[in-house]
Amino acid sequence: MITQQIQLHSRPEGLPTPNNFQLTEQNLPSIQTGEFLVKNLWMSVDPYMRGRMMDRKSYIPPFQIGEVLEGGAIGEVIESQHPDFPVGSKVTSMLGWRSHFISQGQEITRLPDVDIDPSHFLGVLGMPGMTAWTGLNHIAALQKGETLFVSAAAGAVGSVACQIGKLMGARVIASVGSDEKAEHLRALGIDEVINYKTCGDLNTALATAAPEGIDVYFENVGAEHLSAALNNMKDHGRIAVCGMIAQYNDTIPTPGPSNLAQIIAKKLKIEGFIVFEHWAHYPEFTSLMGQWLASGNIEAEQTIYHGLEQAPNAFLGLFEGKNKGKMLVKLSD
Repeated sequence: MITQQIQLHSRPEGLPTPNNFQLTEQNLPSIQTGEFLVKNLWMSVDPYMRGRMMDRKSYIPPFQIGEVLEGGAIGEVIESQHPDFPVGSKVTSMLGWRSHFISQGQEITRLPDVDIDPSHFLGVLGMPGMTAWTGLNHIAALQKGETLFVSAAAGAVGSVACQIGKLMGARVIASVGSDEKAEHLRALGIDEVINYKTCGDLNTALATAAPEGIDVYFENVGAEHLSAALNNMKDHGRIAVCGMIAQYNDTIPTPGPSNLAQIIAKKLKIEGFIVFEHWAHYPEFTSLMGQWLASGNIEAEQTIYHGLEQAPNAFLGLFEGKNKGKMLVKLSD
């Protein structure tokens, strides 16, 4: 069996390019007792992967040059000598960026036998959906009747955060980077949508959208979005910091907002979080999300690239605003 795989060829400086990746092939041995062979069907690309391309200490080890990249994937067992993973089992792993792999079952999870497209376990039923739900419930404690502001609101996390916010009874304000994305969120019932690229001054636009102020800000972007949010937060507002994609490709440190003193004046609570530290709540989340999907209360939008060789382009597309909802690569039909 030959597996195709994508390696980190070089460390990016600034925005990554296709030259930072290399498509290679490797021969896999025959499986042995206690092993099984997985054919990946879907893989995920996510903004946090950009940080792993830098050689620095962080909450997750960096990718190494010349080694296969890692990321969320859904696969199917096609050969097995393992009693817990029979042929035909659908599994989830962090062994994306490759077409096939052999495992003994460590850090591999069988998907439940439910009538849901398995790709959703990389999106609304996976890390992005869990991140949105965790940030709103366990970090910011969003309450019915409050005003929620979500940046990068058309992305994998932001689009789910907007929809969950509405289900929780909040008034939701969203920020996106195109009129097409704005119209889609309005169609989902989001109360106010700002195109930050055409609105002129984001601070003024946000003040107009939330004249009484913001109770909760779900932070995905940083930079001017954080500055505008700080200016428009209510006293005792909460900010759940999920990501700061605006600075992921910076080659020099990004200066902080000049209005950080608002944290003191408004008595704000700001908390960053990594969703993996909250995974004990995953069963509760999947129960709720399964109900929301089945009832149509949550729409699971996806942007799909086809073929493993397109994975680098899909990843780069995250930083060019090419995704609506979850960015995925379909490896096999």
